Amino acid sequence: MKLTDWINLAALGIALVILWQFRQIVLLIFAAVVITIALNSLVRLFSRVYGWPRPRSVLVTGALVLLGGVIFLGLVLPLFVSQFQELLLLTPKGFEQLGVWFDAFQANPPDWFPEQDLSLVPGLPELLRQAASIGSTVFGNFLTFFSSSVAILLQVLLLVVLALMMLANPAAYRRLLLRLFPSGYRRRADEILTKCERSLMFWLGGVALSSIFVAALSFTGLVLLDVPYAFAHAVLAGLFNFIPNLGPTLSAVFPVFVALLQSPATALAVVVLYVLIQNVESYWFSPMVMQKQVDLLPAATLISQIFFATFFGPVGLILALPLAVICKTWIEEAWIIDVLDRTGGGEPEAVADTAQPDYGRSQPDA
Repeated sequence: MKLTDWINLAALGIALVILWQFRQIVLLIFAAVVITIALNSLVRLFSRVYGWPRPRSVLVTGALVLLGGVIFLGLVLPLFVSQFQELLLLTPKGFEQLGVWFDAFQANPPDWFPEQDLSLVPGLPELLRQAASIGSTVFGNFLTFFSSSVAILLQVLLLVVLALMMLANPAAYRRLLLRLFPSGYRRRADEILTKCERSLMFWLGGVALSSIFVAALSFTGLVLLDVPYAFAHAVLAGLFNFIPNLGPTLSAVFPVFVALLQSPATALAVVVLYVLIQNVESYWFSPMVMQKQVDLLPAATLISQIFFATFFGPVGLILALPLAVICKTWIEEAWIIDVLDRTGGGEPEAVADTAQPDYGRSQPDA
């Protein structure tokens, strides 16, 4: 290797170390970019359908975001917060109730239950009581954090501000990012960025519709089962749906243990309800609305969740799938097609000449 190659490698290592030190800020910027992509698609829609200039489309999009925020803060958030605080207090009681019922079951088992099987789980009541104690501590801390987490609101506001600033002139930020690539690779990098944007839009649109579908079915089913705080359960089900694999399981914890305070049959009905909802969503609704979504293998999705959650914490778990989409696109295009296929002596796969989306290139640089 030449001296310049070693210098470039050292510079890359230093840059990676700096980025690692500020990884939470980088994740926040990435989340803002995802929001910007979603809002920019709405801006392009207004410009294409109504023929508006970009500034007017951006202004209307910002007004819609502001209106949606006001409605959310005024109508949805207060009801959700009040019900969610009650959930955090009731859920540990569900642990305790489960232990009480098992004690009664062990003391007087039904005739059809083999008596010798009870000796296999002699420590289950004590295990349940310990789980209830741990659950009370965890949920109590969660309640304290949730009630006093002004930082979360500030981060959300920062996300919105960053997204609106990028939305005003995304072409300038795109050109700034492309300048980080060698001059001979910038055109190709621009094509890869376009594919990343398209993949993120397919994912974001599909998972948003899927989350609304899951929330609506959860609310309807829980109301029919007369489970308390159905609205909070439904909102949590919709939010956790953004986290594949783990999200649906986590969303069922609260309603199941709240239903345990009513009866075991109600809790079992809630379990059946959530299993049905997830099967309908996974095998019917998602394939219908997400036909163009990036194809990620289930094992790859789970591995990406574990990886990003380990290195970036809860925010990494939430953003695991869009991060995996970006990584998959760049690995396929920049590494497999542009490096391995060319090194192997074969011709690289042809890159489709698709129309470039409107990033407001007619706008002057910021």
